[in-house]
Amino acid sequence: MQRYDVVILGAGAAGMMCAIEAGRRGRKVLIIDHARAPGEKIRISGGGRCNFTNLHAAPGNFLSANPHFCKSALGRYTQYDFIDLVARSGIAYHEKTLGQLFCDGSSRQIIDMLTGLMRDAGVDLSLGVTFEGVTREDDGFTIRFATGPVRCSALVVATGGKSIPKMGATGLAYRIAEQFGLAVTQTRPALVPLTFDEKLRKRLKPLSGVSVDAAVRCNGAAFNEAMLFTHRGISGPSVLQISSYWREGDEITLSLLPDRDLFSVLRDARGQGGRQTPHTILSAHLPKRLAQIICEGVGAAGRIADMNDALLRRIADAAQDWQIKPTGSEGYRTAEVTLGGVDTAGLNSRTMEAKAVSSLFFIGEAVDVTGWLGGYNFQWAWSSGWAAGQFV
Repeated sequence: MQRYDVVILGAGAAGMMCAIEAGRRGRKVLIIDHARAPGEKIRISGGGRCNFTNLHAAPGNFLSANPHFCKSALGRYTQYDFIDLVARSGIAYHEKTLGQLFCDGSSRQIIDMLTGLMRDAGVDLSLGVTFEGVTREDDGFTIRFATGPVRCSALVVATGGKSIPKMGATGLAYRIAEQFGLAVTQTRPALVPLTFDEKLRKRLKPLSGVSVDAAVRCNGAAFNEAMLFTHRGISGPSVLQISSYWREGDEITLSLLPDRDLFSVLRDARGQGGRQTPHTILSAHLPKRLAQIICEGVGAAGRIADMNDALLRRIADAAQDWQIKPTGSEGYRTAEVTLGGVDTAGLNSRTMEAKAVSSLFFIGEAVDVTGWLGGYNFQWAWSSGWAAGQFV
């Protein structure tokens, strides 16, 4: 039977970071994954260029039942530590909007960097292997794989959440946690497009493919980024962000062109002669199809010269205080991450070790720590993986 100091389940971002750190400490490490290649989520991220961190990463950018839990790991291994690692590896990168950092080239550069560092640290990587079960032993764990059992002193679970099941994502981390008596918070798709009922889809069908800047608000959270109308509902960065805060039955508020005073725009147009329709005036600021639906929704037809302030205000509010109720989301199929996970109450925030089960660690997306869109979840992977790697 093979024996290791550390076995890591999951060769994603968090797992590989943990393996590198543990290997550098002289630990004999095996990292194992069911996939045929490591870092599959890294590969597809950021349109193939990997949004590997965010300059603004801080605890306030993460959701958790315990918002303080992530502070230790994020504070000890910061975005600047990972940026330095990327730079020392010769990977060119650039900043897009809102502090998001992407590779100039391919996301495979990040994967190659991590796998190279694992080789340098003496880590064994085994791919395409099916996990069958784990049992606790006096001196560690016995893990059963289709290829045979493996013994280890410490076990790290880095298998992620349920998002993107076509890549093999499952709730394995949660099953292992529950097997050993750890609680798991409610999980749901996050950073995911929202969907409408049939009636609203039919009304907004002409907008499919239309993109507009929007401030989207729900349950005290607000994000001001691009929004995209789809054939099923709405998507785009602002909607993906708000999806982590939205719950079934909640309304969300859309403010299109939030930096413009549309009421003043309409009133000024009326004062300049007012022969145009409000639809035509809005079309100078919003996509034509969207302007038309807004005006139709409040019954604003005819010349703007014939409209009073109350109607102009209704038109402006229809665009900038648009209350809309999604009926669901596109689910784990398109969700970028899973909200919720292994309850942080059962984990040591400094080491990521289970409080009640020595030498059992949970890191990355498997844990109830979920970041905003824009590189934050990768930073949690690097930070939590690094933290566990110092102690396994």
